[in-house]
Amino acid sequence: MDGQFLVSLSLIVATFALYIGIAIFNTAKQTSEFYVASRGVPPIFNGMAIGADWMSAASFIGMAGTVMVLGYDGLAYIMGWTGGYLLLTFLLAPQLRKYGRYTVPEFIGDRYRSNTARLIAAVATIIISFTYSVGQLSGSGVVIGRLLEVNTAVGTLIGVVLIAFYSAMGGMKGITWTQVAQYIVLIVAYLIPVIFMSLQLTSNPAPWLSYGEVINNMRELDQELGISEYVVPFTEATKWQFIALMFTLMAGTAGLPHVIVRFYTVATMKAARWSGAWALLFIGLLYLSAPVYAAFSRFILMTEVANSSIDNLPAWTQPWINTGQLSVADTNGDGILQWQELSIHNDIVVMATPEIANLGVFVIGLMAAGAMAAALSTAGGLMIAISAALSHDIYYRSINPKATESKRLLVGRYSIVIATVAAGLLALNPPGAITQIVAWAFALASGSFFPALLLGVWWKRANGPGVIAGMITGLTVTLGYIFFSQALGIQILGIIDTGAGVFGAASAIIANVIVSLSTKPPTQETQDEVMDLRYPEQMEYKNGEVWLKD
Repeated sequence: MDGQFLVSLSLIVATFALYIGIAIFNTAKQTSEFYVASRGVPPIFNGMAIGADWMSAASFIGMAGTVMVLGYDGLAYIMGWTGGYLLLTFLLAPQLRKYGRYTVPEFIGDRYRSNTARLIAAVATIIISFTYSVGQLSGSGVVIGRLLEVNTAVGTLIGVVLIAFYSAMGGMKGITWTQVAQYIVLIVAYLIPVIFMSLQLTSNPAPWLSYGEVINNMRELDQELGISEYVVPFTEATKWQFIALMFTLMAGTAGLPHVIVRFYTVATMKAARWSGAWALLFIGLLYLSAPVYAAFSRFILMTEVANSSIDNLPAWTQPWINTGQLSVADTNGDGILQWQELSIHNDIVVMATPEIANLGVFVIGLMAAGAMAAALSTAGGLMIAISAALSHDIYYRSINPKATESKRLLVGRYSIVIATVAAGLLALNPPGAITQIVAWAFALASGSFFPALLLGVWWKRANGPGVIAGMITGLTVTLGYIFFSQALGIQILGIIDTGAGVFGAASAIIANVIVSLSTKPPTQETQDEVMDLRYPEQMEYKNGEVWLKD
């Protein structure tokens, strides 16, 4: 065993032990603890948990690589995912918290007075969260596969065992405090390498201010190599794809059930707003750093790896070649590795960066621990969302309303184990890169939940038949567009599968409005409830007037 392996393994084992210890210490004993952490999480810690829940393997591992490969066009991911939190914080989160339910399907079922709508929403939650979790488990496989120098499939199975254990044990209560620890681990792991790289390349410890100098140098290199300039927009996709992807990620963020449920864990509407504000700060630390990673890594690859002798490549390349995530080929037989002959997978850019920049074994190990924290934190939240849909929205609300608390907890824990294993099996051979898989989950959320929640909160005339028509239409259109774009290459205005949510959301809103206006309006009580959501908790809306509560 070499020193790098021992350091990485020690750091990962230490953080695993921390997460498991937190889960055991915070074992959920009641359903309110299992689903919403008894609504007692302080806003600043909830903001950290939201950040960890949000900054998944796609953000930590995949996003910088995507920006490196796509250049300017990759910024749609950063703007879409960040902008979505503004939508969620201001348009939906406080209102959903005031309604006081456990899950998104439960809100939809009760707001629209429809058991059918709740069941459709529960199925949509499972589909979206399952798709998203495949990306996370695939990410954990990349990290563990590199650490042990084994195939990523073995790493994925190890991640499955860990996630199933601590998610089932702690529920939302345990996961919340585990995610606080995971956020601290992942953000420290993400920032240290990029700060050191900035010192190496620019002698400036503030990478966010210094990387413009590196980008200017890359412009010259791009012209010398005759390749697409890194900062020129719409070279990898059309302008419509950029806009569609950005909308899909924004609307998907505002509709993701595992993110929304985090706002149910605080005590008040005000706390929900502050949770969103803290989350934006914590998320911004990583999202402002991802383009820096992309620029620094690309610059080092262009100057230190490209145009090197094929027989004398840097030592860090061979372990990544062994994982199947990096490939080099001397296709023209000149013995020199050209830029065009180097193929690096999006998902290893951040993980390989400490090795590329020769930052030492401790930083390499810290990066591995941070990547695992990112993958595991989001996967845990997703498993809770799936479990809540199965055990609360389907089992308890539809199949066995008289189930005891212990029975509901047991079903919830079994649901997590089954869902984790199923997602892990699919992640053994993922259908795409991590960011692409995650983008599909966002497209499905933007086509189903975002229209249902937006109209449910801000249009009192929306009714049960309308939301059923909207969710079915939105899911069908989104899934159909992803399939036809992927399998048959059919595109509209150059919009590919990752931008499918724009069509799903538009069709869902149109279907909801048309059907709602064509059918019986909601009762006056329901319409008053909707109006009441727009006012602070100390106020209530009754009979067309706003009253202060006693």
